[in-house]
Amino acid sequence: MIRVLVNGAKGRMGSMSCASIEADPELNLVGQADRDDNLEQRIRDTGAQVVVDFTNASVGAEMFKKIVEAGAYPVSGTSGFNQEQVAALKKFCAEKNRGGLIAPNFSIGGVLMMKFAQEAAKYMPDVEIIEAHHEKKLDAPSGTAVRTAEMIAEARGTNKTSVPAESKEMIAGVRGGKAKDIPIHSIRLPGFLATQRVIFGSLGQTLTIEHNSINRESFMMGVCLAAKKIVGTTELFYGLEELIFRD
Repeated sequence: MIRVLVNGAKGRMGSMSCASIEADPELNLVGQADRDDNLEQRIRDTGAQVVVDFTNASVGAEMFKKIVEAGAYPVSGTSGFNQEQVAALKKFCAEKNRGGLIAPNFSIGGVLMMKFAQEAAKYMPDVEIIEAHHEKKLDAPSGTAVRTAEMIAEARGTNKTSVPAESKEMIAGVRGGKAKDIPIHSIRLPGFLATQRVIFGSLGQTLTIEHNSINRESFMMGVCLAAKKIVGTTELFYGLEELIFRD
C-alpha cells in the first residue's frame, strides 16, 4: 500500500481527500497536516511516500519544495500557479530526480474535457472559454481554464483564427481576459461548484464541450489515481492528463 499524508487536511478538499484515501484499498492514510504543523517533520515521522497538498496559492510552491526535500512525492491541488513557478518547479524536480504533480483539475471528466478541446482545436481554431465557480473562489480565471487555453494554443499552433484581433468594447472587459490569446470569461456566483464550457466556432457550425462538477466527490477519483501513479516518477507533471495519459 502507498503511504499518503494530506496537507491542508482541515479544509473542504483536504478532509474529503482523507476520507477517500482511507477508503481506497491501495492507499494508506498515514498522516494529516495543516498550517501550524511542521510538514517536513510530519513526512519523516509518518514515512509518507506521497503528500496530497491542498493549501493556498501563496504557499503552494514552497509546500511543493518542502515535500520533495523531505523525500516524498507531491500531488498539489493548489490553484494559482503561474507559468514561471511551474517552469521553476520542473527544473527543481529534474535536479532532485523526483516526480511531482500540479493538477489544476482532479476530475476525470474535467481532464477529458480539456483533452477533447485540445483535439478539436486542431481543426477549429476559433474558440472561447467560459468558466463558472462558487462565489468563494478567489482566483480568476481558474487554473483549469488557463491550462485548457495552454493546451488549445499548443494544439492549434500556427493555425490562425478568423476572429479580428481587436474589437470595440462598449464596456471595458466585456470580451473577457485572454490566456495564450484565447478569451476567457469567469463567473463567480452561489450555486456553482465548477463548470467549464469551451465553445468553438467555424463556418456554419459551433461545437461546445462542457463539464460540470456537481460536488467535490468528482475530484476524489483523480486524487487517489494521482497518488498511485506519481510514485517512482522523476519529473514534474503539470496537469493530471500528463500523468495518466503518458506513454
